Amino acid sequence: MVKDSLVFLLFCLFLFLFLFAEEIKNISFFSRIPSTFFNINTIFLSIILEAIPFILLGVFVSAIIQSFVSENVIRRVLPRNAYLALIPAALLGIIFPICECAIVPVVRRLIKKGMPSHVGVVFMLSAPILNPVVYASTYFAFKSTPYIANARMFVGFISSIIIGLIICRRFKGENILKTKKDDHQHHHEHHHQHQRENKLLKTLYHASDELFDTGKYLFLGAFLASLFQAFLDRNVLLSIGTSTTFAPGVMMGLAYVLSVCSSADAFVASSFGSTFTEGSILAFLVFGPMIDIKNTLMLFGYFKKNFVLFLLMVTPLVVYFSVYLFQLFFI
Repeated sequence: MVKDSLVFLLFCLFLFLFLFAEEIKNISFFSRIPSTFFNINTIFLSIILEAIPFILLGVFVSAIIQSFVSENVIRRVLPRNAYLALIPAALLGIIFPICECAIVPVVRRLIKKGMPSHVGVVFMLSAPILNPVVYASTYFAFKSTPYIANARMFVGFISSIIIGLIICRRFKGENILKTKKDDHQHHHEHHHQHQRENKLLKTLYHASDELFDTGKYLFLGAFLASLFQAFLDRNVLLSIGTSTTFAPGVMMGLAYVLSVCSSADAFVASSFGSTFTEGSILAFLVFGPMIDIKNTLMLFGYFKKNFVLFLLMVTPLVVYFSVYLFQLFFI
């Protein structure tokens, strides 16, 4: 409760600063504060406003899964072979237009319903890249080099499959989800409170619970990302942007700290096109939707620490080498 209250107060503070920033600047006491500090609140709210529609989409998809999708349905639609199941999992993103802002609660719900952990991870990593909304935004952002959109889909698909294979070998048969103390209690209360209500109402209850649970991680992640964006010296990054070896790693780091939604990150990436290599732009476009500050906090909130740390180590390595090999042979 204390953490939730602090997050809510933080959001109210930034909203207040956003609405009254100009008036505050004119007060003599606050005029000495560098303008960079006032930029943080603008960046923070822009990230929040950009992500909220997709968060709402994600929590409603998660709630629909909880109410309408049974464990038997999931078992029937996925191939029994652990490795063959990775391919349809990666392609699910084409059907479900969910970005990285919203995918984590959806995957948690699917794993709770019986989806194998490694299959859920593949869906979580690929869906924010392969969905049609992201493809369209990437295509329009790179009109002069349209193959970047296709390369993003290809490298994202291959990388997610490789990561899924690694996760399967490392965590096969293990429960990677946190067992929250209140999960069983909530389930028990909801069972008695709503057992006579229809599934639509139950879906709304689940969605509201999921929204408040996910929202606190979004706010904290957006705050950290806004700090990085406000104080990051981009001139240092641009000085090494032409290196085929170092530039992809730099752009992956930039994608992580900027935490731009995958539906809009192509336009940010295209702004670096004149100074960074195409391979490094591709690394930005593939890694950012998989792992960023926002969903890192969500992952730690929903999944076990050892799994999250392993995923944070494996994902950048796989993406880096996938991009490096792609630019070696195709760019």
